[in-house]
Amino acid sequence: MKTKKKYHTDDYLGTGVQKTALFISGGFLILFFLMAFLAPDVTEEVVGASFDWSAKYFGLFWQLLMLATLIVGLLLMFTRYGRVKLGKQETPEFTNFRWIAMVLTTLLASGGVFWAASEPMSHFITTPPLFSAENLSDWDRAVPGVAQAFFHWGFSAWAVLGTVATIVLMYCHYHKGMPLKPRTILYPLIGDKVFKRYNFFGLTADVTSIIAVAAGTIGAIGFLGLQAAYAFEQVTGIESNLFMQILFIVLLIGIATISAVTGVDKGIQILSRFNVAFAVILMILILIVGPTMFILDVFVSAEAFQLQNYLMMSLTRGDEAWLAWWTVFFWGWFIGFGPMMSIFIARISRGRTIRELIVAVALISPLVSNFWFATLGGTGVFFEIESSGIISGPLNDVGQEAAVMAILNELPMSGLFAIGFLIITIIFVATTADSMSYASAVAVTGNDDPSKYIRVFWALIFGAVAVALLTLGEGSISMLQNFIVVSAVPVSLLLLPPVWDSVKIANKMAIEQGIKDKEDRSKL
Repeated sequence: MKTKKKYHTDDYLGTGVQKTALFISGGFLILFFLMAFLAPDVTEEVVGASFDWSAKYFGLFWQLLMLATLIVGLLLMFTRYGRVKLGKQETPEFTNFRWIAMVLTTLLASGGVFWAASEPMSHFITTPPLFSAENLSDWDRAVPGVAQAFFHWGFSAWAVLGTVATIVLMYCHYHKGMPLKPRTILYPLIGDKVFKRYNFFGLTADVTSIIAVAAGTIGAIGFLGLQAAYAFEQVTGIESNLFMQILFIVLLIGIATISAVTGVDKGIQILSRFNVAFAVILMILILIVGPTMFILDVFVSAEAFQLQNYLMMSLTRGDEAWLAWWTVFFWGWFIGFGPMMSIFIARISRGRTIRELIVAVALISPLVSNFWFATLGGTGVFFEIESSGIISGPLNDVGQEAAVMAILNELPMSGLFAIGFLIITIIFVATTADSMSYASAVAVTGNDDPSKYIRVFWALIFGAVAVALLTLGEGSISMLQNFIVVSAVPVSLLLLPPVWDSVKIANKMAIEQGIKDKEDRSKL
């Protein structure tokens, strides 16, 4: 590991706004929108072909990367390296609940609310190829179906979002004084030159990370805007038209902007605490008034099924078309979020040990996500078994956004549940927009306390592009979702070095902190 040298500000990046990365990434988003608006068919064809190419040539690599990231994280957690303290701070800034709440809401908000109802149902209707067979009973279809959703939103997904890359970033930034940027992930590999102002690898890392997280965030905003408008229609009878969809996006971006102005210590923290508490209350209520034993049974059985088949689910290559549509798509989405989520988690995790980081991000968060999916999606599967078509009908006829309301309509006090889910949908997405605008602001400044104006700029950009694309029709947002996979290609290469660099850094810090004797050090 090279030592830090004094940078000449004309040649090396400081902590001000890096205009090159800002203009390239922002300009690309504008160009993408203009192409989608002026030549939608051509843009859709190009993005579709790029999606197919990415899934074909990078799908296997992503599967290996996701699994390797989880394995390395768990190894660090279970060994003495888990005692290494990160962030050059003795005590954590946030309590355990506040910290985990901020971590948890970001991924769940980016799609967990939207997919929790529809994905288990989709896999129940059509059993994943790996587990399909003739004459399966309803239960034998339910367990692998829910388990597949658990897998997509589970341990590997969370691990890539904030474990090994976060360790590298926290060491380089807080211990070595490097800027907190995506390019900093490459510092252990190529040294100081990555911080040269126009270094190709550094600039590419920053720009592609911003574009990837923008695509993922804008897609989540658009889809959940549709879901919120649909839920509002079911509650009030007011039609879910384009005006209402845009109105909800403006509302959630307004909340995100206010949160951005108040800062991480207040805005994101307050929103995440409220949302986690409210979501837990809703889960408990559904558990009480819904099919309680079925939810508990399917959660335990699907979790066991997932663990039993984890390697096979992680590495299967049998049906490439199905993989591209489901697993590879989700892996691309989460990989695209990876650098920015790692930046965000690094900012809120000072004073935590490696063990605390891995347990919170790669174990607690997935288990909470899985129970959320079991509660909402499992309830939908139960009602579908009881009355075929009652959930799958709206899902197939209207779309993904209809699945939640179809489930809630079967519960007692469905109106109250609908209002509750409408509230958490808005707050969840506002939290994602805020946290990712924060990470994007950090990425173009290198400062873990960026100007509120830069944060507001990104929040407004995310909302504006989502609104603009929504006016072109739902197909344009689906096109953006496909582009998420394409944008994850360069980002996945960025997330490979931390798989081994995190171990080297953990070893170095264990020696520095007296956890491991220098003479006892093995060569890594």
